[in-house]
Amino acid sequence: MTAIDFASFVDHLAGASGETILPFFRTALAVDNKKKTGGFDPVTAADRAAEQAMRALIRQNFPDHGVVGEEYGAEHTDAEYVWVLDPIDGTKSFITGMVAWGTLIGLMRFGEPVFGMMNQPFTGEKFSGDGGAASYRGPAGSRDLHVRACASLEGAILSTTSPLLMNESDCAAFGRVENKVKLSRYGGDCYAYCMLAAGLIDLIIETEIKSYDIVPLIPVIAGAGGIVTTWENGPAQDGGRIVAAGDARVHAAALEMLAKG
Repeated sequence: MTAIDFASFVDHLAGASGETILPFFRTALAVDNKKKTGGFDPVTAADRAAEQAMRALIRQNFPDHGVVGEEYGAEHTDAEYVWVLDPIDGTKSFITGMVAWGTLIGLMRFGEPVFGMMNQPFTGEKFSGDGGAASYRGPAGSRDLHVRACASLEGAILSTTSPLLMNESDCAAFGRVENKVKLSRYGGDCYAYCMLAAGLIDLIIETEIKSYDIVPLIPVIAGAGGIVTTWENGPAQDGGRIVAAGDARVHAAALEMLAKG
């Protein structure tokens, strides 16, 4: 599979999923709760239909590839290439009519993320990367993505989806960092990671992240010059507690503060 073929196919996946999702956006959409007890983890017909559309295209074009998706689980994860799909990352934003959501499409080879895209079909924006470079395509044209320099936590803009998603201990650790930064913002989901790659956010701290939430974003952030690890400074592709930063100095400072008891 050449680079040109691959880029074309990922665009095809993004187009198919976007065409499936958009008719549902800002409509009177039925919402199911995937959590049987406690909490609210929404899923809609748009999530399910978009993942089905992408899985069908992958099976048709690359039957030997594996797939991991939020709604329909894992298939052939021992394959050389494994696609990692989150049809609507930010479903809570989606069901409230906000635009901080997107379709995540990632590809792993031998267990390592090698390509990722976040497609926001409503705004017409695509953020993609291969770990070596990252790019943006949208209404304002196309450009390379680069993180920005940030020397310290005191000068950093921090984002998380919501501290309410964290357990008590993790929330306290997050609070220590939040009290140091210049500004914190909530609710970004995948869009926040793309804004970090674009040089507009400096630090993201999350917990309870699944592989399909982060694998497609790792090559985008790395390609823009950023860092994504666990709180323990390990590989991030399995999810868990995640720290993403545009500057190594802010990353190191955040890890140190999160580790304090």
